[in-house]
Amino acid sequence: MAGSRFLVGIFVSLCAACGPLGFGAHRTGPVPEAPEGSERQASAPIAAAPAADAAAREAPPSAAEAANPAAPESGPAAPVALPEATLPEPDPEPEPVDPPPAWDIAVAPYESHARVEYFVQRFSEVTKESFEPALERQSRYAPMIHAKLRAGGLPEDMIYLSLIESWYDPHAYSRAAAVGMWQFMTGTAKGVGLRVDWWVDERRDPVRSTDAAVAYLNELREGFGSMYLAAAAYNGGPGRVSRGLTANRVSLEGSEGDDLFFALADTKALRAETRDYVPKLIAAALVGKEPAKYGLEVRRVEPFAWDSVLVPPATPLAAVARATDVRLDTLLDYNPQILRGMTPPSGRSSYLRVPVGAAEGFEEAFAALGAEERKAVKTVVTKEGDYITKIAKANGLTAQQLNWYNPQATRLKNGNLHAGQRILVPRADVVRAARDVPNPAIERYGSSSSGLHVVKRGESLSVIARRNGTSVAQLMRMNGLKSDKIRIGQKLRVR
Repeated sequence: MAGSRFLVGIFVSLCAACGPLGFGAHRTGPVPEAPEGSERQASAPIAAAPAADAAAREAPPSAAEAANPAAPESGPAAPVALPEATLPEPDPEPEPVDPPPAWDIAVAPYESHARVEYFVQRFSEVTKESFEPALERQSRYAPMIHAKLRAGGLPEDMIYLSLIESWYDPHAYSRAAAVGMWQFMTGTAKGVGLRVDWWVDERRDPVRSTDAAVAYLNELREGFGSMYLAAAAYNGGPGRVSRGLTANRVSLEGSEGDDLFFALADTKALRAETRDYVPKLIAAALVGKEPAKYGLEVRRVEPFAWDSVLVPPATPLAAVARATDVRLDTLLDYNPQILRGMTPPSGRSSYLRVPVGAAEGFEEAFAALGAEERKAVKTVVTKEGDYITKIAKANGLTAQQLNWYNPQATRLKNGNLHAGQRILVPRADVVRAARDVPNPAIERYGSSSSGLHVVKRGESLSVIARRNGTSVAQLMRMNGLKSDKIRIGQKLRVR
C-alpha cells in the first residue's frame, strides 16, 4: 500500500507540472499573450481542470466580444487557405525523329563529289517538277522492285537506276530506241528473255522488265566485280567499259571496288553520259531517300498489286474489261506490254493482269459474252487491185490503223497488195485500245530503218504511200509538202 501511495503522489505531481496542456502535449518556449482584440485561438487543452472550465463558463465577455457580439464562439481553428500549388508544365512530347537514311550502295563516300552535288542540285531545283512525280511513281512500284532486287541478291537501292533511266515510266523511250522503265534496247531485251515483237513489248511491262534488269545487272556485276562499274556498263555497254579498263590498267593500279569507276571516269575513256551516270545514281539516292530535306513534296500512292486471268489468242482487252467490270484504261495501265489492244492473234494463251479481286468469276463472265465480242479481228482476203487505204476506208479505219494489225502484208511495186492475202481487220474497240508506238524491231531511231525513203526514178507520192501503207495526205503532212510533187533523191519520212 505504501508503494501505491508513493506512485500516486508522483503521478499527481507530474500532472500538476504539465499545466493546461495536459500530459503528452509539447510546446517549445513560452506561450505569448494574445493581444487585445485578437481572434487568435489557442489549441484546445487535452485535459482541462474542472475549476477552470467553470470559471470560463461564468467569465464576463471580453472587450472584443462586447464590441462584436456577432463574432462566433471560440472553437477549433479554421483551416488557413493556402495558395494553390502551381505544378510545373510537363515537358512537351519530343517530335519523332526519323532515323538517318541508310543505303546499301556506296553513297556517303561520294556525297561531296562535285558531279554528285551538281545532280543533287538539279534534282532538287532545276528538274524538281519532274523528280517529284517520279518519286510518286516510285512509291507504286517500289515494293515489287525491292522484292525482286532482294531476291536477286542485288542492293535494293539500285531501284534508283530505273529512276534516272525513265522516271519509272513504263512507256519511256529514248532517241536510241531504248524502251520502258529500265530502258532496254531490243537486242539486249531479247538476250535477257523478254518478248519484243509487233504485238507484245515486255520492255514496257514493269514486272517482266524488272526481272530482266535484275538478271542483267547480276551478269554485269559478276563480270566487273563492282556495282558501279556494272551500272556504267548498263548505260554505256560492257564493251566500252572493258576497253577502258584494259587501255588504262596502268593508271588504274591501286583503285578497286567502286572507286575504280571514278578512277576510270577521270581517264575520259567513257562517254560523258556514262561518266555522269553513277554520280547521277548517287544523287538520286540522296534526294530520293530524304525528299523533304531537299524541299520536295511527294505524294504516296497504292502499291502495284494484281491478279491474273488467262485468255486465248486474239482476245480484245475491251472484252476482258467488260468481263472483269474494270475500266479499259485501268486494264491498259496494268498491261502496258500489250501494243495493239488485243492479245497476239496466234500462238499460246496469254496472262493479263487485273486489279486485285477482279479475277473472281472471270471465266464465267467472259464465256457469257457474245462470240463476236470475244473476237478481236475479222479476216479479209485481198483481191487484185486492193490496197491498204481502200480496205481501211471500207471498214471505217485509217490506213495507219489497219497497218497496225498487218505488219506481214506484202505489196506490189505499185503499192497494191498481193492478191490472196489474209488481212486482219480489227474491231473499233480494239483500235481504241491500241498504242501508237514505233516499230519495236527498230534498234535506233534516225537510221535507215526509222522510216526514211529516198525517192527513185518513176516513183510518185501515191506509189510511195501505198508501198508504206499510208496515204498521200499523211505523207504530205509528215513531210510538210504543199503539193504532191517530188523529185529524185528527195528523202521522205514514211512512218
